[in-house]
Amino acid sequence: MSTRKLSSPPIAHVVMAQPEIPWNTGNAGRSCLAFGAQLHLIEPLGFSLENKAVKRAGLDYWQHVHPKLWSNWSDLASDILGDHQEPWLVTPEGAIAPWEAGLGPEPMLIFGSETKGIPSDIRELYPHRLLGIPMAAGPIRSLNVSTTIGIMLYEVIRLQSQA
Repeated sequence: MSTRKLSSPPIAHVVMAQPEIPWNTGNAGRSCLAFGAQLHLIEPLGFSLENKAVKRAGLDYWQHVHPKLWSNWSDLASDILGDHQEPWLVTPEGAIAPWEAGLGPEPMLIFGSETKGIPSDIRELYPHRLLGIPMAAGPIRSLNVSTTIGIMLYEVIRLQSQA
């Protein structure tokens, strides 16, 4: 497996809006660290960041993740979105494939909670920015959020390597 130097600024901003399951957040943090992305968490969280399951999923890497915690979308948007393009919302209903989106440098990717998805107040702001991971027809409605984050981060790196 090859390694690459972590970039600064981050390759992407991964936003988990109101995550509920600690091991998904731990795994997402581990992926963000591996790919050089910044993890953002919008409250309320369904667990404490001190939860052993978060740390177990993030392994001994969790101490290096340094997620940014936000009390709401407005605070995050006013602080981070300034010079950035509009965010991309990654959802099972998304009709745009990641490779069709033109993600651009340092994209912001928003992921919803495991049971409720992306909050409606965020979805209503960006109805034209819904990304989806194409899947084979069948009984599967969606992928695990931490798996989806890994897929999206890999796609960001793939696209940036072609630029």
